[in-house]
Amino acid sequence: MAVVDYKKIGLVNTKEMFARAIKGGWAVPAFNFNNLEQLQAIIQASSELKSPVILQVSRGARKYANPTLLRYLAEGAVEYAKELGCKHPEIVLHLDHGDSFETCKSCVDFGFSSVMIDGSSLPYEENIALTRKVVDYAHQYDVTVEGELGVLAGVEDDVASEESHYTKPEEVVDFATRTGVDSLAISIGTSHGAYKFKPEQCTRDPKTGRLIPPPLAFDVLAAVEEQLPGFPIVLHGSSSVPQEYVDIINKFGGKLPNAVGIPEDQLRKAAKSAVCKINIDSDSRLAFTAGVRETLAEHPEYFDPRQYCGKAREYMVDLYKHKITDVLGSDNKLANLD
Repeated sequence: MAVVDYKKIGLVNTKEMFARAIKGGWAVPAFNFNNLEQLQAIIQASSELKSPVILQVSRGARKYANPTLLRYLAEGAVEYAKELGCKHPEIVLHLDHGDSFETCKSCVDFGFSSVMIDGSSLPYEENIALTRKVVDYAHQYDVTVEGELGVLAGVEDDVASEESHYTKPEEVVDFATRTGVDSLAISIGTSHGAYKFKPEQCTRDPKTGRLIPPPLAFDVLAAVEEQLPGFPIVLHGSSSVPQEYVDIINKFGGKLPNAVGIPEDQLRKAAKSAVCKINIDSDSRLAFTAGVRETLAEHPEYFDPRQYCGKAREYMVDLYKHKITDVLGSDNKLANLD
């Protein structure tokens, strides 16, 4: 098949928005989506707030949605943003945690404007070789590539690890130089999923009984920045697991005990550094599930998906707006605000 030119369907890569984010001390939201309601909510929030946005799709989500449908959903997202009054949207379609050269190549061929190759579980030299191979292919089509050094704990789709391993700052220059990546995901204590920390890793708030997670390793981040000044850094596993949605889920039949995420003040601090892309997935899953559970509990007679997915979408729009404005600072950061 012929390679789909992402520029012809209105998408952009990450290069320019990352440069502006680093210079301006904010971060681009990278929101994962699996279904139409999530996509609608992301575009509604980012368009209203004039924020660049990265639509992230994991390998599992791509399979779930279908690669061909996904390509047209992305094209539709650009037109929808314009319909909502955002004349010059900056939307990236990004593969999250690509596991092989073949997966990344397929995404480039189907019109993705950015891909991530995650070789972080491989020996160092193998990670470099695999990442370089993806870079060489993607850069032919001006598709940006994210690599990863260090391993995050937790579970997200096909990505799972019992333990985290912080990124070694002494490796980042060699890795970035030899692979040619455009951005680098590092491990500083974030993790995947809604259970980012075990209770024994946390303290408890004596008033609420809620878990308080340990701080991120900002010393590692500072050392990476020192080694690679001005280079785009990415944080994965950065959902904050909003307790209001966890409470709604648990109130209406769910079972999410001790679900805890990354405190938003730490994400705000990271966004003011060279961290220019922050990945958020679990939070929207929680908002969606809270909306569905609440609606069906209060209206057991409902059987039309529009009725219960509508509330779920409202919750996600609110969540995305909050992240854009209060956490990442990416509102009104489009290159062209006309």
